[in-house]
Amino acid sequence: MRVLIATDAWPPQVNGVVRTLTSLARAAQGLGVSIEFLSPDGFPTVPVPTYPGLRLAVPSRRKIARLIEDAKPDAIHIATEGPIGHSVRAYCIRRGRPFTTSYTTRFPEYIAARAPIPESWIYAALRRFHGAATVTMVATPSLTNELRERGFSNLGMWTRGVDTEKFRPDRAIDPGFPRPIFVCLGRVAVEKNLDAFLALDLPGTKVVIGKGPMEGELKRRFPDAKFLGQLENGTLAAHLAAADVFVFPSRTDTFGVVQLEALASGVPIAAFPVTGPKDVIGDNPIGVLNEDLRAACLGALQISREACREFALRHSWENSAHQFIAHVRKVAINRFGESSAAGQVTATAHG
Repeated sequence: MRVLIATDAWPPQVNGVVRTLTSLARAAQGLGVSIEFLSPDGFPTVPVPTYPGLRLAVPSRRKIARLIEDAKPDAIHIATEGPIGHSVRAYCIRRGRPFTTSYTTRFPEYIAARAPIPESWIYAALRRFHGAATVTMVATPSLTNELRERGFSNLGMWTRGVDTEKFRPDRAIDPGFPRPIFVCLGRVAVEKNLDAFLALDLPGTKVVIGKGPMEGELKRRFPDAKFLGQLENGTLAAHLAAADVFVFPSRTDTFGVVQLEALASGVPIAAFPVTGPKDVIGDNPIGVLNEDLRAACLGALQISREACREFALRHSWENSAHQFIAHVRKVAINRFGESSAAGQVTATAHG
């Protein structure tokens, strides 16, 4: 089966969506499913307001149609709600072609943090966007329940995985910082709530890995913290494994793949008890969830690193890919241009 994924998030961006999609493609290939991407590559782009480091594609209707038809996909999945996602959604609706989507980013909260736009308006637009999909894939049970309460329908679970070969305890280096080392990894932007971490009175060293529009301001406000910038691959894995606690201060992430990467590195988590951390950690002895983030950080120091690693080993990208493939099969088109799912229903009815 050939699957085309439309996404506005793509390298050189470094975020959870990009890591998820690239990891999914590798895992799916081992299951006999080929995944191609319709990304911003080849389109003119414009900077995102208030976030000049990110750029959005300006796709043309004709080129989008040509790229889809050249790819000849059996199934189409729309991963993001940006210009690429909207253009591919419009193509599918014009052609009467079913598709799936995924809800990966809390845009209502992100936008509300930057502009005086009511969250309810953005949620209404997102309900309309995803309402045309056969399945909207969601990463966690708590987010599924939240979206259902907000009027979303046709929701399906698609959990995340982790590369346990890349992220593992024995990659740790000695960064030369006073211990304990509390590390935070992600986009350095207002929605990540990094100041809630950096303002804490903690022993040892606070480390931030990542780049973003708030980097300069946070460096000025918190001169004692270590800002390592954007790290990738082995260097990232080495610094992550070197930490004593992984701090996840975000209140808006839908999952947070970095949590699994930290756990695979043998590093316990400290976070607020919100969607994402609640679903990853739950009642497992691998982290501390507390509205008092300082108490969570100090409590996480007592957690077994071996328990964290053992937990992560149970979350493979192969299992994640199986879930994704099961959903996209529902919109697969057979060689007669008919929905495979519809064909199965017809065959069953006539059997």
